[in-house]
Amino acid sequence: MSKQSEEELVNEPLLNEEGAIEIKVSNSDEADAEAEAVENEFNLLQNELASLKDKYARVHADFDNIKKRLEREKYSAVDYANEKFAKDMIPVMDSLQMAIASASADALPNELLAKLKEGMELTLKQLTTSLEKHGVTMVSHDEPFDPNIHNAIQSVDNDTVQSGQIVQTFQTGYKYKGRPLREAMVVVAN
Repeated sequence: MSKQSEEELVNEPLLNEEGAIEIKVSNSDEADAEAEAVENEFNLLQNELASLKDKYARVHADFDNIKKRLEREKYSAVDYANEKFAKDMIPVMDSLQMAIASASADALPNELLAKLKEGMELTLKQLTTSLEKHGVTMVSHDEPFDPNIHNAIQSVDNDTVQSGQIVQTFQTGYKYKGRPLREAMVVVAN
């Protein structure tokens, strides 16, 4: 018999004395080696799984930390969004305080009134410049009536201007970067 035939006979099921099937394995060392290889591979896979779980946990923790940091930065940005605007308003406040202080100076009434008027005009110019720097502009009085930025409180007959033109402004309107902040209160020609 050939060697292969002998192994086949050895590995073939045999009936024992009680009639139960019995399988004889020819080489128990090979089975042990194969079992050890499977166990080693299983251990490697478990280690790799543990490593991947650890990496996942770290990445998830990093993501949560970044999310929390961005949330804090967002609230901080919202809280301090008007900081530049406030800094630009401080000189206007200084000018107004100087105007009040100068009102108590010893001067002739006409002279004092002229100085106060000049100071207030300069302060208004300073305020307007600061507001424009931050995107706040006045609604123009020279344009046709626009219900998005004008509030017509009265209409009058006027032969000198076209119908729909603004005749008089009671209250100046303002826009912030093109969006109305306050509508101008105007009188419109019929």
